[in-house]
Amino acid sequence: MPLRAARMLAVRVPPCFSNAMIAPRPVSALLAEAVAALAAAGVEAPVREARLLLLHALARPVGTLLDRAEQVLAPGFAAMVARRVRREPMALILGRQGFWTLELEVSRDTLIPRADSEAVVEAALAARPDARRVLDLGTGTGCLLLSVLNALPSAWGVGSDLSPAAAALAGRNARACGLADRAAFLAGDWAAPLTGRFDLVLSNPPYIPTVDLGMLMPEVADHEPARALDGGADGLDAYRRLAEALPGLLAPGGVAVLELGIGQHETVPALARAAGLAVLALHPDLGGVPRALVLGFPRGPMKKRLAGAAGFASLQSVQREPASGRLPGPQDAQPRASSRGRRGGQVAQ
Repeated sequence: MPLRAARMLAVRVPPCFSNAMIAPRPVSALLAEAVAALAAAGVEAPVREARLLLLHALARPVGTLLDRAEQVLAPGFAAMVARRVRREPMALILGRQGFWTLELEVSRDTLIPRADSEAVVEAALAARPDARRVLDLGTGTGCLLLSVLNALPSAWGVGSDLSPAAAALAGRNARACGLADRAAFLAGDWAAPLTGRFDLVLSNPPYIPTVDLGMLMPEVADHEPARALDGGADGLDAYRRLAEALPGLLAPGGVAVLELGIGQHETVPALARAAGLAVLALHPDLGGVPRALVLGFPRGPMKKRLAGAAGFASLQSVQREPASGRLPGPQDAQPRASSRGRRGGQVAQ
């Protein structure tokens, strides 16, 4: 039996949540039943999550105080609790996730943005606060690119993702965040849709070894796309691709900031050095884990040989989901005709 099916069969939704609620009930009773169901399912913060779900069902802001004696009709609350009991991530149930200073739409087509990844944004802004041209490889929701663009009002950026659905989602997030005029999103294989050079390259690639996928929490293993998690046999497949591509993507003085998995703070820098790049910095996440690797060209004669002349991005003809009807700036990126802050809290994690 597939692992996901076994997990689903192992969780029984309590009878009180098997049918939709059709009559007003006290807030206290709804919360008590939800907390009990979530706790029995192994959810780590059942009280907090029950309250978030009830507020969402009532269409009330997260900070709203609930009167426990109030009689309410909460359409959809039973169904949302049942989904969380089955360990569907809270962010997917709510349809959104907070990241850095932004609120982003999420779906099953991408990874859910995590607080750990905010270390990449922090490192990028520290390394190149003057960046004008930004590239995000494996953009997903667009969280990295949009957070950086929101902090750098003179910058524009391009995000690529293998999944057209992910590129479309990132485009919607750009529009919702008011960044549509400075962001474009493409569907393509890493840097394959692109030529040209950037001041700042961002990426949170798949980095979990294939053998470890089955040991992930059910919220991740059963509900997030495996293609965005699976880093190959040793977890380094994507980093090898990136190390090969980065010297041709970085402008002189440009930097790349890559998210690392736990225990990869020695192996990934070694791959980068073998490709002729220099390790400029290594930033920890809030838990102290080395998380954001900053790379650039080495100083001296090698720098000139690797960097070459700076140029603007040239976008090959691929499936694309621009955030607006045009790319950011008429001279910033030209199609190739004949070839292919502060930290924002999460809604729940």
